[in-house]
Amino acid sequence: MALQPQWPVCCRTTTLRNTQFRVKPHLGLFSRSSLWHQEVRIKFVPCIQASSDYLKRRHKKSLIPKSKTSTPRGFAPRPLVGTSTQKKDQSDTKEKEVGISTEKEDQNDTKEKEAVETSSSGKDTVSRSRLTAKIFTTESQTAEAESMSFATTVDTEYNIKEMRTGNEEYQHDLRSQHVKVDHSDEIIENVAKTDQFNEVGRQVAFGNDQIGRTTIAEKASTVGEQEENSGTTENNLDKDDIDESVEVLNAKNTMIETEDSLLKQREEIDAQEQRKRLENLADQNFSRGNKIFVIPEVVTPDQAIKVFLNRSLSALATEPDVLIMGAYNGWRWKFFTEKMKKTNLEGDWWSCELHVPKEAYRVDFVFFNGTNIYENNDYKDFSVSVKGGMDETKFEEFLLEEKKKELERLAAEENEKKRLAEEQRQMEAEKAAIEAERVQAKAQVEKRRQGLHHVMKLASQSAHDVWQMEPTLFEGGDRIKLYYNRSSRPLAHASEIWIHGGHNNWSEGLSIVEKLSRSEKVDGDWWCADVVVPGRALVLDWVFADGPPGKAVGYDNNNLKDFHATVPKSIPEELFWVEEEHRIFRKVQEDRKAREEALRKKIEKTEHMKAETKERTMKMFLLSQKHIVYTEPIDVRAGNMVTIFYNPSNTILNGKPEVWFRCSFNRWTHPNGPLPPQKMVLAENGSHLKATVKVPIDAYMMDFVFSEREDGGLYDNRNQMDYHIPVTGSIAKEPPMHIVHIAVEMAPIAKVGGLGDVVTSLSRAVQDLGHKVDIILPNYNCMKLNNVKDFHYHNSFAWDGAEIKVMVGKVEGLSVYFLEPQNGMFSVGCIYGRNDDGHRFSFFCHAALEFLLQSGFKPDILHCHDWSSAPVAWLFKEHYIHCGLSNSRVVFTIHNLEFGIQNIGRAMKFADKATTVSQTYSREISGNPAISPHLFKFHGIVNGIDPDIWDPYNDHFIPVSYTAENVVEGKKAAKNALQERLGLKRSDLPLIGIISRLTVQKGIHLIKHAVHRTLERNGQVVLLGSAPDPRIQDDFVNLANQLHSSHADRARFCLTYDEPLSHLIYAGADFILVPSLFEPCGLTQLIAMRYGSIPVVRKTGGLYDTVFDVDNDKERAQAQGLEPNGFSFDGTDAGAVDYALNRAFSAWFEAREWYSSLCKRVMEQDWSWNRPALDYLELYHSARK
Repeated sequence: MALQPQWPVCCRTTTLRNTQFRVKPHLGLFSRSSLWHQEVRIKFVPCIQASSDYLKRRHKKSLIPKSKTSTPRGFAPRPLVGTSTQKKDQSDTKEKEVGISTEKEDQNDTKEKEAVETSSSGKDTVSRSRLTAKIFTTESQTAEAESMSFATTVDTEYNIKEMRTGNEEYQHDLRSQHVKVDHSDEIIENVAKTDQFNEVGRQVAFGNDQIGRTTIAEKASTVGEQEENSGTTENNLDKDDIDESVEVLNAKNTMIETEDSLLKQREEIDAQEQRKRLENLADQNFSRGNKIFVIPEVVTPDQAIKVFLNRSLSALATEPDVLIMGAYNGWRWKFFTEKMKKTNLEGDWWSCELHVPKEAYRVDFVFFNGTNIYENNDYKDFSVSVKGGMDETKFEEFLLEEKKKELERLAAEENEKKRLAEEQRQMEAEKAAIEAERVQAKAQVEKRRQGLHHVMKLASQSAHDVWQMEPTLFEGGDRIKLYYNRSSRPLAHASEIWIHGGHNNWSEGLSIVEKLSRSEKVDGDWWCADVVVPGRALVLDWVFADGPPGKAVGYDNNNLKDFHATVPKSIPEELFWVEEEHRIFRKVQEDRKAREEALRKKIEKTEHMKAETKERTMKMFLLSQKHIVYTEPIDVRAGNMVTIFYNPSNTILNGKPEVWFRCSFNRWTHPNGPLPPQKMVLAENGSHLKATVKVPIDAYMMDFVFSEREDGGLYDNRNQMDYHIPVTGSIAKEPPMHIVHIAVEMAPIAKVGGLGDVVTSLSRAVQDLGHKVDIILPNYNCMKLNNVKDFHYHNSFAWDGAEIKVMVGKVEGLSVYFLEPQNGMFSVGCIYGRNDDGHRFSFFCHAALEFLLQSGFKPDILHCHDWSSAPVAWLFKEHYIHCGLSNSRVVFTIHNLEFGIQNIGRAMKFADKATTVSQTYSREISGNPAISPHLFKFHGIVNGIDPDIWDPYNDHFIPVSYTAENVVEGKKAAKNALQERLGLKRSDLPLIGIISRLTVQKGIHLIKHAVHRTLERNGQVVLLGSAPDPRIQDDFVNLANQLHSSHADRARFCLTYDEPLSHLIYAGADFILVPSLFEPCGLTQLIAMRYGSIPVVRKTGGLYDTVFDVDNDKERAQAQGLEPNGFSFDGTDAGAVDYALNRAFSAWFEAREWYSSLCKRVMEQDWSWNRPALDYLELYHSARK
């Protein structure tokens, strides 16, 4: 059966689907009759070659031959021959058309493809192209074409000489014809410009072979027979074949030229139409008085537009230059400035082209002359809406995403800079360390050289009546016999003789230990031992003893000079010292790197523990009011949905039929403003109401209140503080506040009591949260300036007749300004204790405000403390609030109401917000006349401790570093060290520690009773503290003398202040007693828990807020997100103290495992400033609202 391939299988190249080619007839100068004497030979050779793997071959899709590098295997590029177009003369009369028989048509209709031979390159060889095609006329000739259509496979051969004809009458009818070729059995569509072109095309397609009067059909039949006889392969081509290929390519080129011409004509027509529309638009806008118009009239994103301005109607009518300046989306996106050009439209129209970005929903612009004359639409600017793209909301979201990407990029760049800087720092540090280690190695070598030379002078090969060596010549590594004659020596009566030896002036310590045995030598009491000489020994050093190391009592050490012998065959001394220096250098370097690695690991672990603690504390902070409000998820993230759960039964909205949720973000300052009020619905748990909102990606804080109606009514706003929940993952950061503390104490440079600790620790915690904190302090002449870094002169200013010198420095990472009046007011050797304390501190407060004013400071918060800096509150409101410090707000903290009540009362009146150091203490003093009128702005915030100062993992004052994981081992080591230092019996007994100022407030009568009760229960007690009252001090001195006499191994009083000892007591004690009669906050119990010691306290003030009894306070602890952590009592008598102490001792004696777990538990609780700092920030923001 006949094989019908879809594509020509023997073609080197084929034409692509829908490829157009053109057949262009040409008569030249000859008459119509001369065409009968000119050969017009169109030869189509049947494509008969195929193979069984044809369908696996790759189809050729390009009419243009491929390059050599892309030629399929077995094919080579063919040369392209000739470039000129060959022309053919044709007759336009129907009488001379060659008819094609119906029989031929039927045969040809069975063929689906026609092959056209084309050349591949400019070489000498070509291949035959096979082309199967169907040729049709245009639509006007469809019927005729169908009756005359043919399909045949022939070899196209154009070998026509170019002719000229003098008959010009036919020339005007000749036009080019476009033929579209489809290789997938689709028709080839004849695209003709006019009907007269169709006639010429038909003559070409169905013309006679004028040479020999042979028709195309006959020629095709003849050639087909020749192809059959010639087999399935053809290797040689004649020149006619080459010409055919050239003709096809030339026809294609001619077709392209014609298409280009038609396209150009079309473009000219379109341009004329566009110009006409543009002129109409210009006329319409000018007649309406419009200064501008834009084309296209409907602007869409990501397209080019033209903006037109009628200069004569604008403020730029007389300006030679016109520029457009603008941006998109309300002047928020992609600014641009372009110069406009004068158009050829009628009137004074200028234009420029802009490309509208895909993010645009509006184009905003003005015109100007390049300097200072503007046309801005009467100050309203020009704007054009963009349809079909982003709206304003989507654009806002897009901007936020872009900002997020930019912040991430900047953060990555910053991290990379830090990394590179750290690498550079490490390289420089390493270089400096190596240099220092080389110097150290040289110094050690020189020191050892001098010592060894001294020893070598004392060395000998033997002392014939005392010691001898055999052999006398030896080197490192040899085994020798060492003889010792003990007669008449210090060991003459010893039962055993040992040698304790080393080498090179004992540089490696004890390296030779051997027991001697009796020798057969005569002439004395000789003993001997085999000794291996150390490999690097220049000199051997030894003594004789009556026992091994650690057990010997008697020695023969050559009258304190030891025995020394040189090694005769040792390595050269100079080589030895070179190697020794290198060895020492390596050892010093290894020791340093080991220390650095240990320190690095310790720092990493410390930071990890801090991060874990902060995370736990933040979670507790978020859940601290779960009985009223909480969120799901607890961790509110920017860009996510969050559900707020609210229990009105625990608020002033209890019983209200409706509750409305009112929310915004970023301290109520989010650019989108508050969200619409949302009516809350009942949650699944039945006790809470709920509402859901989406958090913007630029939100760093979620703010909300609750109301009884949509339009307001009664509000639950948390006592005017509002509800606030931090948002994580935001692309925006909370703007930092500037807080200035004005105080008279600061730890560790000017500390008397807890006030100094609070000022330093609170400031550090707030600064760590990203805010700027400064401290102003008097420059006492009794300060510990060794704790001040970079202490230097800042400036001076005059106030109240005195010059005030200002110094500045860093204390615990905080900027501190020290005010020193030149009148000597603070050069009195103490902080408190003078009769003029009130006058001195009032002067200081006024000077501090004057310093802020004259220095240009504009703090957000002025935080003053206790009676000593209370004057800041009223001095600011009376003298400075209208003088450059108008943005500041005053926060006043009461640390102890027992002192300076008059100043405290006045400060409460003028302060914007006031606090005290625990919630319970705030309730205890709320009835005081100085406090009660101002309860609406009075809050209790418990103090914290500085976890860097009080840290058992990094404490240099205790013997073993420890964490909650090894608390038992760590405290045991500290307890042994404490007992040893104070001369107590080293035994496993419960140890009570007391660290306190000895005042009535601290419950001194309860302290005395607790000491005796501890001793009765067979415990140990250590007291550290002193009394400002001499009578109380003397009383405790007498008690100490008595106890040191009667219970010397179990009681010790240290009646002074000793910071290192306090650390050791906190770590070594099992319990810490704090029996205060009143305690605003108290730090002792917090430090005790940090070190794993269990607090025993009286329920008052901050002690009640921080210690939860293991037997009685489980529910109260759980409400705070905690577990019970100590022992407490209520009363002020001996029985109350015994109630707590007896339970503590019983736990220690009878439930040691449970006690140890309690130590671990209290260490894991966070009593740092992490939580209080968050509460103070809420207060600061509330004061500014």
